[in-house]
Amino acid sequence: MSLESFPPSGVLPEGGLLKRSLVIAGHRTSVSLEAAFWEALRQLAVARGLSVQALVGRIDAERGEQNLSSAIRVFVLRAVWPGEGADVGASSSPI
Repeated sequence: MSLESFPPSGVLPEGGLLKRSLVIAGHRTSVSLEAAFWEALRQLAVARGLSVQALVGRIDAERGEQNLSSAIRVFVLRAVWPGEGADVGASSSPI
């Protein structure tokens, strides 16, 4: 996925932080992200044939000591940044 596949700047969802509850590795947790990051994460999950919860679970499994919200933001940026790739769950490379 590239920057061109996302809506133009003025079309991204607006707003501050949105908190959502997810179950990851059998534990309930809350994640706070800006609406634009939630939308980008949703699109990346759909492109991989995953639910957002499943994709976040994969990001969580590979994040090390990094804060989960930060790890998600970095994942999204790597996925859309030219020359980068965020292939969580892909056989070729980790995040």
